[in-house]
Amino acid sequence: MDKFVINGRKKLHGEVEVSGAKNATLPIMAATLLAKGRSILRNVPYLNDIKMMAHLLRVVGARVDFHDNVLEIDTTNANYFEAPYELVNKMRASIYVMGPLLARFGQTKVSFPGGCAIGTRPVDLHLEAMEALGAKIEIDHGYINANCKEMKGNKIHFSKVSVGATANAIMAAVLATGETNIYNAAVEPEIGSLIDFLNLMGARIEGKDTSHPIITGVSELKPADMEMMPDRIEAGTFLIAGAITKSEITVSNCIPEHIQALIDKMEDAGCLFEILGDCIRIFPSTTIKPVNIVTQPYPDFPTDLQAQFLTLMSLADGQCLMEDTIFPDRFMHVAELNRLNANISMRGNVATINGVEYLSSTDVMATDLRASAALVLAGLAAQGKTTISRIYHIDRGYDKIEQKLSGLGADIERISG
Repeated sequence: MDKFVINGRKKLHGEVEVSGAKNATLPIMAATLLAKGRSILRNVPYLNDIKMMAHLLRVVGARVDFHDNVLEIDTTNANYFEAPYELVNKMRASIYVMGPLLARFGQTKVSFPGGCAIGTRPVDLHLEAMEALGAKIEIDHGYINANCKEMKGNKIHFSKVSVGATANAIMAAVLATGETNIYNAAVEPEIGSLIDFLNLMGARIEGKDTSHPIITGVSELKPADMEMMPDRIEAGTFLIAGAITKSEITVSNCIPEHIQALIDKMEDAGCLFEILGDCIRIFPSTTIKPVNIVTQPYPDFPTDLQAQFLTLMSLADGQCLMEDTIFPDRFMHVAELNRLNANISMRGNVATINGVEYLSSTDVMATDLRASAALVLAGLAAQGKTTISRIYHIDRGYDKIEQKLSGLGADIERISG
């Protein structure tokens, strides 16, 4: 397996460009199954999760070509409605094909999903949404069997906010008969991007960026051509890289309002920012102030930046608390950060971070996607050489991160295993 070797304490400088958003692209890739023909997705990051979803689309009969960050997906001959265990268990986002396959074929067979081991993430809300639209669901030997001769619009009330279930419900409803009202829907920018794409395909969806989208079903959709939005989590990760190395850098090709919650907390920590259009320049503080964090659904502080911000706080001048209400078990990076001289203790889903003067280098192991980014940030700030193993996790969500950091002046190298 590949490793990163980082010689820390290097000043960063210059500009880094953010790639397209993985979490926006994956549901849109699934949405192409709702129409026959060739859709084009631009500014697509070259990531393992994207390649895995492309392979799944090929399994159901689509033709997928990926070149120069452009995905061409031809669904003309897509005629298979099963998403097998061998693929779905490797990536949780595979569940996104359930809604489109059910809407197009009236039936689907999807394995229970896998992905990062960051705690239980049930699919109950996905299934409840499909049942509300008329589907009959059976669970058989680890597979979700869903059947529906005719999807019918209905009211869907989510008991808690779920990005995945919201996306699946919207995709299933666009071809249903009548009107569907979704309550307590996720309002993440990635959902807004999916709605934009579906409306380009000919869907009728109102209430974008609200918790109550209204979908009026149409009889058919057509392929579409759209550029993927910038990755807000990658943008936030690079801003934290500037803060933790006390470096002035510019993050370009981003949408600042998508990470306003992070910017607010980094300002509380002592950082200053200059925002010009799609560029954010960070002016870090010489002293990092401790800041308490509670992760919440958008527009509040995102769980996908919890590990990275916790790493920054490990060098704060004082004590702070971090609570993750989205994925309470998402703290496996704490043990690895403590190996780097951090002083973090856990009680349930709350981390107590006692800031230390410095991080010291050692060998650490990535446990999931965002934990990988946290360890890279720690390596950039640590004294000496840090070796990070199992970096295949980071390749799921960051496009050429070592090349981008090297372009900023970091001493980071990928070692093939």
